[in-house]
Amino acid sequence: MLQKKGRCGPFFVPEIEHHIMVDKDDADQIMPIPAAPSGAAPTASDLTARLRELRRRIATAARRFGREPSSVRLLAVSKTRSVADILSILRAGQAEVGENYAQEALKKMAQLEGQPAVWHFIGPVQSNKTRHIARSFDWVHSVDRAKIAARLNAARPLESPPLNICIQVNIDSQASKSGVAPDKVEALAEQLQELPRLRLRGLMALPAPAADLAAQRRPFMALRRLQERLLAAGHELDTLSMGATHDMEAAIAEGATLVRIGTALFGPRA
Repeated sequence: MLQKKGRCGPFFVPEIEHHIMVDKDDADQIMPIPAAPSGAAPTASDLTARLRELRRRIATAARRFGREPSSVRLLAVSKTRSVADILSILRAGQAEVGENYAQEALKKMAQLEGQPAVWHFIGPVQSNKTRHIARSFDWVHSVDRAKIAARLNAARPLESPPLNICIQVNIDSQASKSGVAPDKVEALAEQLQELPRLRLRGLMALPAPAADLAAQRRPFMALRRLQERLLAAGHELDTLSMGATHDMEAAIAEGATLVRIGTALFGPRA
C-alpha cells in the first residue's frame, strides 16, 4: 500500500496490477460466488460459516489477481434483514454493514446502539433524508449530485468526523440506474472537495448483470480507469466500491477495495 498525506489525514492507495491477463483455462475456473441456499432464516452459526467462506473466497480471488487479501474489504448488505441477523454478523467480526433505506436503517441502528458497527448508506439519497443520513451513517456510497452533497455537508454534525463519500457513477449508462455520467465525475469531485464536512474516498458503480467474467470485468475496468484519472488530477482517493454476489471475482480482478455482498451471506430475500 502507498501512503499519502491528505487534508483529512493519511490515506492509502492500493497497489494493483492493472494489466493481468487471464487465459481460457483460468477464466473457466473463476466463477461468481454462489448464492446462499434458500429456505429457513439463517442461524447465527450459518451466518458465521458463510462469513468465513466469503472471506476465504475474497482472499483467494485477491491472490489470483496478484493482490493482497487485506486490500479488499467485505461490506455486508443487510437491507430487509433482521436485527438478529445483523447482530450475529457483528458478533462474528463483520463490522461494516450496508443499508439501502434510511428509515429501515435508523430503526435497526436504534436497536443496535453500542454495537461495533460501521454503517454505510448504499441506496439512492433522497433530499428529505439527507439530515438523517448525514447524522447517522459513517459512509455514503451513492452521491451523484452536488445538491445532495451540499445537503449532507450542511447536516453533518461538527462533533462527528467528516462523512466518507463515494461518487456513484452510471458506468454503463443504464436508464434505470442512478449515478453521474462518467464525463461529469471530475466536476462533481471538484465540488465535493470544497465541502469540509465530507471526505471524498472514491467511486461506486452498479453495472448491469453479465453472464461471463470478461463481460463483467469491462465496466469495473472503466470505473478503475476513471479513478486513476482522478488520482492523476490530484484527488485523494482510496476506495472502489464495486462487486456483488454475482460478480465479486470480476470486481476484485479490476481493483475493488470494497465488495457489497448480501445474498451470499444472508440468503435470497423473501
